[in-house]
Amino acid sequence: MTLPIASVPDGTVTSARGFSAGGVFAGIKTPGTDKLDIGLLVSDQPCTVAGTFSQNSVISPTVTLTRERIGADKQVRAVVANSGCANTAVGGQGLIDAREMTDLAAARLGVAAEETLVASTGVIGVEIPMALMREYIPNIEVTENGGNEYARAILTTDKRTKEIAVSFDVDGVTHTVGGVSKGSGMIHPNMATMLAFTTTDANVEPVFLQETLSAAVKLTFNQIDVDGDQSTNDTVLLLANGAAGGQVLSGGNEASESFAEAVLQVCRHLAIEIARDGEGATKLIEVTVEGAHSDDDALVASRECASSLLVKTAVYGRDPNWGRIFMAVGKSQIPLDESKIDIYVNDIQIVADGRAIAYNVQSVVMALGDDEVRLRVALNVGNGYGQAWGCDLTEEYVVFNSAYTT
Repeated sequence: MTLPIASVPDGTVTSARGFSAGGVFAGIKTPGTDKLDIGLLVSDQPCTVAGTFSQNSVISPTVTLTRERIGADKQVRAVVANSGCANTAVGGQGLIDAREMTDLAAARLGVAAEETLVASTGVIGVEIPMALMREYIPNIEVTENGGNEYARAILTTDKRTKEIAVSFDVDGVTHTVGGVSKGSGMIHPNMATMLAFTTTDANVEPVFLQETLSAAVKLTFNQIDVDGDQSTNDTVLLLANGAAGGQVLSGGNEASESFAEAVLQVCRHLAIEIARDGEGATKLIEVTVEGAHSDDDALVASRECASSLLVKTAVYGRDPNWGRIFMAVGKSQIPLDESKIDIYVNDIQIVADGRAIAYNVQSVVMALGDDEVRLRVALNVGNGYGQAWGCDLTEEYVVFNSAYTT
């Protein structure tokens, strides 16, 4: 059982006590209204830190450096992030530039370079324009209200920022978990072309912090898909500075369970907003698989369905072609009994016991026109449950990505 968790109005990555942020437009991206492309996030106090990263075999040096600087025995004070340039596939210069970025940020904030992490997102194969970094990083102002600036600084093809914060009380002490993320294309399970930065003022034991983040990522960021591709720069970080005071959270009690639930809620919101904001997308697709032999089976099956191009195009065309859902669940290769499967579209049942049933076709077509389309698959062979999120695939996605760099 967990303690009540409340939404923080206008919540963002600086809603947790002791965190400040800011951003600047340096010209790495093309100019535009309210555009920013370098951001700084800093804690007043040293933080324990947890992270998960891209599983691509091609990795940005910014990921390499950040991964080296986190761990149970390490502390962090700041994160510098840029958009518009991935700092990937640029040879040895990439690591040199990533280190200099942390040096510049550390000098600006008055913290140690070794306690400064770095993240990049944007076009692959382009070196970071370090002249711009040297000019603009020293000029970034960080404030307690700068979370939205940081959220804007990490956007690439996103149409909107993704921000949230929640809080819960333990023995009269309020603990807050906040976060921001970016992502719109090159999104596929096992994380995506995404950056996500989450913060908390809770005092969290490092091993439990990593366990909490990894568990949340498994159920959220690893369960989203836009286009089946996977990035070289994916980074999710969770920083805990303990500024709220109170007990150390290390697992095994109600307070720790509440913290884990708060992190899960933040990550779920940020992940869903990435799927909703998919390039060219008009609809969010939520896939629920229930009644599987295990939760892991349900997660795999829901992920396969959410990432199926045929399911995505059927939703876009408002085509109640349930055979595509059947196929997608089946290709997950989990154990199932075809004769027991039920399928629902926005709570309208269209399949029972593995076969089509009589339903009002126009009602389903109308349901597929909603901004959010919920596909539910009941396997009826166990108690396993899982969800995944994706979006429809449209002509706009093809047009946009056919000329991404030109």
